[in-house]
Amino acid sequence: MKKILYSFLLLSSATLFAQKNTATKFAVANDIVGTVDMFNTHYKGSVQSSKAYKSAAELPQNLKKFDYIADNGLVEYKLKSNQGVIDRMPVNELNAQYGLPADTPVLIDGYEFTNTKTMVYGDIINNAQVVTSNGKKMVSVTTSKK
Repeated sequence: MKKILYSFLLLSSATLFAQKNTATKFAVANDIVGTVDMFNTHYKGSVQSSKAYKSAAELPQNLKKFDYIADNGLVEYKLKSNQGVIDRMPVNELNAQYGLPADTPVLIDGYEFTNTKTMVYGDIINNAQVVTSNGKKMVSVTTSKK
């Protein structure tokens, strides 16, 4: 009985971990994905301007490739030219860190990043673990400390 209960709890937590966190508001700067919280908390002084889009349908052509993370809208930031380099990485490096094939999709707050060459800011990676989603092992990242 304990094994069944343990298995159920383990499966439930993996399923919950992979669900979309609709509270996450993604942002893009220089074609690199971050979150609005990240920019407001860590890089407020580095932002030159921002433009918010309320839905994927409103995205300009240069941001259409990010429509899969625009459920809650998307904010485009322009950074000041004197801004130093912010730590960033392609999502396929997360796969390498966890021993998964480079082309395995990565979940970030439940949003599936299938283009594993997509760059993300390192500041959004708060917690990462390997989960099973739809029968496949993949890295799942949470962006908040909540």
